[in-house]
Amino acid sequence: MRETQSDVRMNWDLNSYFPEFNGPDMVQFKAALDKDMAALRETASALALLDESNQADWESVFSRYEDLLSRIWHLGSYLSCLTAADAQNEAYLQAEGELARMGAEFSKLEVELFRALKETSDKTLDAFAGREALSDARYYLNRLRREAQYTMAAEQEGLAADLGVDGIKAWGRLYNTISGKLEFEMVHPDGRRERLPMAQRRSQMEHPDRRVRQAAFEGGNAAWETVEDVAAAALNAISGTRLTLNRHRNVPHFLEVALFQSAITQKSLDAMFEAIGAQRELARRILRLKARVMGIGRVAWYDLGAPLPLPRQEKLSWPHARTLVRDAFARAYPELGDFMQSMYDRNWIEWEPRAGKRPGAFCTGSAMTRESRIFMTYNDTMGDVLTLAHEAGHAFHSHMLRNLRPYARLYPMPLAESASTFGEMILTEGILEDPEVSDAQKALTLDMEVGHGAIFLLDIPVRYQFEKALYSERGSGELGVSRLKELMTETQQDVLGDALQEGGEDPYFWASKLHFYITGVTFYNFPYTFGFLLSRGLFAMFKEEGPDFLPRYEAFLRLTGSDTVENVARRSIGRDLESPDFWADAIRSLEAPLEQLEALLPGVLPSTDKGDTE
Repeated sequence: MRETQSDVRMNWDLNSYFPEFNGPDMVQFKAALDKDMAALRETASALALLDESNQADWESVFSRYEDLLSRIWHLGSYLSCLTAADAQNEAYLQAEGELARMGAEFSKLEVELFRALKETSDKTLDAFAGREALSDARYYLNRLRREAQYTMAAEQEGLAADLGVDGIKAWGRLYNTISGKLEFEMVHPDGRRERLPMAQRRSQMEHPDRRVRQAAFEGGNAAWETVEDVAAAALNAISGTRLTLNRHRNVPHFLEVALFQSAITQKSLDAMFEAIGAQRELARRILRLKARVMGIGRVAWYDLGAPLPLPRQEKLSWPHARTLVRDAFARAYPELGDFMQSMYDRNWIEWEPRAGKRPGAFCTGSAMTRESRIFMTYNDTMGDVLTLAHEAGHAFHSHMLRNLRPYARLYPMPLAESASTFGEMILTEGILEDPEVSDAQKALTLDMEVGHGAIFLLDIPVRYQFEKALYSERGSGELGVSRLKELMTETQQDVLGDALQEGGEDPYFWASKLHFYITGVTFYNFPYTFGFLLSRGLFAMFKEEGPDFLPRYEAFLRLTGSDTVENVARRSIGRDLESPDFWADAIRSLEAPLEQLEALLPGVLPSTDKGDTE
């Protein structure tokens, strides 16, 4: 009997993907995809390396590969929607496993493209990229050739792809399954106890009552402790596999892969972290203000995402949240506002809190339908409203790229995160300029803006430094649970310094943070800070130039899949990302909202002593 879609009622409409899960259309789609991948691989493997004599044949291969890319992208996006919204559905999980197998076959096909380009001369590649059908794919072809320099023989890459299905990717799926099913005991301040899915822990740790945050933190970590060995095994397997493959592919350093995936230079990354190090006291100052207003000496890790204890913090209903985001977008950027309304009208957002959903939020989409979907768990907080604006920024980015070929829509994570954070900043500005918004609500919004700044300048660098240390040590053997906890604790102490309460570290952050277990991307951390600061630079230009800046912003978005991050910035907005000055200016842009917040606090919290927060 054919498996059908779950009885779980989802908020979003996924019918444009397939009318029915595992229905006739989907079954036929997968069968054709399998058949066409096998046929193209057979064709490509029979061709000699790319030279002047066979460019027409290879052009056909690259064009057919691009079509297959769109199709597997479509299927993967659909299954990511289903498994995130109903993580306990075994049919969905089985389909996700089958997708991993198809992905392995697709990787083998990509190996043939590597083979074609690896030894190709500059002259031959230039002529090939100049063919009419490929003229706007030159950047993609150059990236493929660069990646080809760090590949094993085709047979070895094929074996690695096969082993990855039941190896590194299986560990990632295992973690997703565990996190989706994991529950924790929440002991409320009034003594009431309840079991909550891990997906709801984040909202509890952003609660204004510190007792609630601490209870969610402790209850959540107690739950993670029960699966710590599994999480550690997954983390060791994922990192160990990557290091082994790097060694066989002659990748000189594990960061090389992250830099390539992010399409940035080491110089840009170093420039950003140099500026962060020089400006770190500003981020710590934000945490000290938070601690002082909360009436505590220093913050604990579970205080980082917490709002200040401001009065009249009413819950924000989902309809209210939708209106807030749409109206803020519409006032500042009418096209973005119209796009947001179209997402509501078409039911593109899965937002409802319920058991069985995976934690976190994301935006996904299909290269075939040219549509996006947003996944989140809305828990009536302003933080969730910002999440909605953030993910809508991603969706609008894809909307700007929708008419480009698939090769030109493959943009790197730092540029993705700049568009999403730009959306957050438009929402924040809209709230601050709204005369109907109270000073208390404005203070809360400013608190989130500077609080997010502290997270991007402190929390994300913790993840980056931890992952660097993890890979450095993993090269000598597996890390046990105790060492992972120790390493995470030491890193948090180093980065947050004296702003962190003694004993206030989160030793299980390596287990609870999904990003460490994403198998398709390594170092899923620093691009967030990169994008956050880049977006602040973009938004500063928007505020200075007004609507005249928006065509340049849209040009920036459209270029994101067609050049390196540094060149996109130079070509569209005329900025040098390899200079620490750009990053320092972006960081210092947090001083103004921090000062605004400090000025508002005495009025909304009369007991606040507006003294030196440093």
